[in-house]
Amino acid sequence: MIVAAGSVDGIAAALLANGLVLRGGFNFAPGETAPLGLSAGPAKAVLLVGQAGAAPWPHFLRWQEKQSRTIADPLDSWSREVIGAAAKAFGARAVSPSDRPYLPFQQWAMRAEGLKPSPLGILMHPRYGLWHAYRGALLFEVELPLQAAATSPHLCDACVEKPCLKSCPVDAYSAQGFTHQSCLAHVRGANGEPCRSSGCLDRNACPYGMDYRYPPEVQAFHMAAFADL
Repeated sequence: MIVAAGSVDGIAAALLANGLVLRGGFNFAPGETAPLGLSAGPAKAVLLVGQAGAAPWPHFLRWQEKQSRTIADPLDSWSREVIGAAAKAFGARAVSPSDRPYLPFQQWAMRAEGLKPSPLGILMHPRYGLWHAYRGALLFEVELPLQAAATSPHLCDACVEKPCLKSCPVDAYSAQGFTHQSCLAHVRGANGEPCRSSGCLDRNACPYGMDYRYPPEVQAFHMAAFADL
């Protein structure tokens, strides 16, 4: 069981060896409904695990090359393996955004890092922009020495032009929300090549966090997964 204050640093180091980073965390308030921890008691703390930019990509590719068969959702499988190993080492329960029933990952992330959604629904990070993701979380049955998230300006509030809502050829994103079927049909269709090979045009139009933008091959991987290509 994790008890030492320095253990959070140890978890961060273990994850960083695979390109993953701790994305903040918090202690559940007394009386708050919390998911179950490792021994089926209510969790008292959660640490979010994710990525900044494409740092995990080379680690994932090396893992994928060693697999003896094709695996459905390979990035999810890799993430579960890496985060699961950290959970085992530090006495936590590992959970994933794809677990059913779904856990409130976006709400956790906003609470842990003080972020708000962009017009695309992706949380806007003050440093990474839209180029980050959450791969899982660690649930602990003890409280952790965690500080409250710092408050940062929401970059989207200062963005007047909103290029993220003007670059999609089928206007999949708008102030009314995301039209999933329009996006999917375009990506799969004859004119969807720019999106298939280089990623979402709206996401790429965002001016923030450009140093962390995923390389084209990473964006193509995610787009293929989204469109089931």
